Amino acid sequence: MAVKRTEFSQALKAIATERGLDSEVVIDTIKQAYVAAYKRDARERGEDVEEAEFEAVIDNVTGEAKILAVDSDDPEKKTDVTPPGFGRIAAQTAKQVIHQKIREAEKGVVMDEFSGRVGSLMSGLVLRFDGSDVMVDVGRSEALMPAVERIPTERLESGQRLTFLLKAIEDTPRGKQIILSRADVDFVKKIFAREVPEIASGSVEIKALVREPGIRTKIAVYSNQPGVDPVGSCVGQKGVRVQSVTNELGGERVDIVPWMEDREQYLKAAFSPVEVLTIKFDKEHGEETVRITVPEDKLSLAIGRDGQNVRLTSQLIGARIEVEGNPAVKTREEEPKKESQQNTDET
Repeated sequence: MAVKRTEFSQALKAIATERGLDSEVVIDTIKQAYVAAYKRDARERGEDVEEAEFEAVIDNVTGEAKILAVDSDDPEKKTDVTPPGFGRIAAQTAKQVIHQKIREAEKGVVMDEFSGRVGSLMSGLVLRFDGSDVMVDVGRSEALMPAVERIPTERLESGQRLTFLLKAIEDTPRGKQIILSRADVDFVKKIFAREVPEIASGSVEIKALVREPGIRTKIAVYSNQPGVDPVGSCVGQKGVRVQSVTNELGGERVDIVPWMEDREQYLKAAFSPVEVLTIKFDKEHGEETVRITVPEDKLSLAIGRDGQNVRLTSQLIGARIEVEGNPAVKTREEEPKKESQQNTDET
């Protein structure tokens, strides 16, 4: 026997389809709202209903509702206590509750969808600022980029479209919240995977990545496939790939280093183009310290502004690094200049 299509059943199907919800979820929501409406109406009549248990019964075809009081001693025993005109009262009182519950259910569906995308890139539109936090439109929902997840040097404007890392979905007093990031190291990894097909396919592997957001990133890459140059793959023809990454990071400097099993060679590559003259590995109290020397005239370059280069390189290789300059050694590029100057003086 075919189910009769009524205004109520059609409306129920439309809400469920439009919102992407299970019709049973909508019905349960309406039942909860009707019970709440009944209790409110009963309290206004002076009845004590706080300790009593009620349930709503709804005809899925006609939408007609009844309120049943459940016997506390015998839950199977239920009494119809539907007051006259309850349909009108319930509809008025429960309207906002129903809408709120449906919004909550819809948000749950959306959050389930986004949960499967945690750790991936997504596009979003900057909506507004809550102090240093940023609210972002990501389509079917709003997301939050906390101040700590922002690139410190980056100036954002309302209406600006950017790429973000969907970092997490967190429970907050206001419900589930989508957390975005542009400062996380995984953000840079995902950007490289997007711009470098060899990383996406697995033929080039990111072995290590360290970062000071907005300032500098060092990334160590490796490939065990013959004929694949991991650094060249990341740089791209005429630097187009690494430039795309740098542009996405707002001009952040990116150093690409070939990863090597030989730690001395790896360390030298990490400091390139500065020549590392000597390397000494020491372990004191379980902590490894690497002492290196470089040409005196390249000491400031090896250390970097505010110690940035040596600090990031330390993180990249996983050991503390101490750098000293050797005044007795000039860089190789300086030697021809000096010799040329001497020949000029002699003439």
